[in-house]
Amino acid sequence: MIGTTKVGPVHHDPSLPAEPERLASIDLCAIRHNIRQIVARTSPAAVMSVVKANAYGHGAVPVAKAALEAGATWIGAAHVAEGLALRAAGIDAPLLCWLHTEATDFAAGITAGIDLGVSGWELEGIASAARAVRIPARVHLKIDTGLGRNGSTRAQWPALLERAAQLEADGVLRVVGIFSHFAVADEPERPETDEQLQAFREAVAQAREAGLEPQVRHLANSPALLSRPDTHFDLVRCGLATYGLSPFEGVTSADLKLRPAMRLSTRLANVKRVPAGHGVSYGLRYSTDRETVFGLVPLGYADGVPRVSEGGPVLINGSVYPSVGRVAMDQFVVDLGPDADEDALLGAETVLFGGEGAPAVEEWARAAGTLNYEIVTRISERVPRRWLEAPSAGGPQDKRPQDEPPQNQHPASSEEGQ
Repeated sequence: MIGTTKVGPVHHDPSLPAEPERLASIDLCAIRHNIRQIVARTSPAAVMSVVKANAYGHGAVPVAKAALEAGATWIGAAHVAEGLALRAAGIDAPLLCWLHTEATDFAAGITAGIDLGVSGWELEGIASAARAVRIPARVHLKIDTGLGRNGSTRAQWPALLERAAQLEADGVLRVVGIFSHFAVADEPERPETDEQLQAFREAVAQAREAGLEPQVRHLANSPALLSRPDTHFDLVRCGLATYGLSPFEGVTSADLKLRPAMRLSTRLANVKRVPAGHGVSYGLRYSTDRETVFGLVPLGYADGVPRVSEGGPVLINGSVYPSVGRVAMDQFVVDLGPDADEDALLGAETVLFGGEGAPAVEEWARAAGTLNYEIVTRISERVPRRWLEAPSAGGPQDKRPQDEPPQNQHPASSEEGQ
């Protein structure tokens, strides 16, 4: 945890002040630790670290570099635009992007050596782009085994395989992979995961019957790679686990030997004593039942703190306090109690989650009625990132990534590669 580790070199945007008013600190040693844990757990399968949506809010380029240093051999992102940004930053590992529209620049992706996911309609566009740039495209064919989002239907699968095999024979593309995605692997007791696994095996067998020889078969997301070795095949997609978060209800990161990488903090912007019966924030949904002291936290839903997360906890000077009233665009209020010292608390560091003694991100997820990875992913670009290097199990030999500013990428709601 950042709060318990001696902090070494710090990498951040040099345009930022020495101490930003609000800050998301990212522990790159935690990223490396998590990837090493996954590599050890899933070997001999290769590991793809999924860094879509600006690495779930953690910073795509620094996270990708750290993951590759720790043993990941593939990188995944949702959009070709994300992949191009990674290539421009010098990430040259195998890289898969899978979510496209008719506006996707397939030619740029092929030229940059990006592997492209194909569910059906994209195949002809990718083939045309490959002919135009005179570079064979690298594609991964996706079968919908039950999630109901992207991926070929089982009825359309034979025709997709036939056309892909023809294009491969013509030298237009190479079918590098076959993949799918689980719907409920984070609920291990549910039977649908076994059903999807069987459907995937059948789809791979059909691909081979069609004359295709994919290099990688990949199905497992974070919950599956952590709980279902029979789903690992040649490659696992490590999304949520890269960032040290648990995909399972009632199972902590520590239980899985993972370390959460993000710490979100600021400082109290105002502290004041108020009488009993004083309301708080829009709608006056909270009213004091006694004289007390309010602290104003300068983070709001514009920064990614959910508006509905009333009761979300914060750590201030070693004590945890609940937020009260609605979260506003830029700020929310905590009730510090009647004995709080206004003068001593003004400017005190306030940690929403991450680090020793601080609330876990899951507590904010519960307050908002959502998932832990939505909370970290939605932390907006208005909150500066600072990437921390600290001594780790790897010791001094750990490589140090270069400074990286936040990328202009918006969080995605897709759980692909979770």
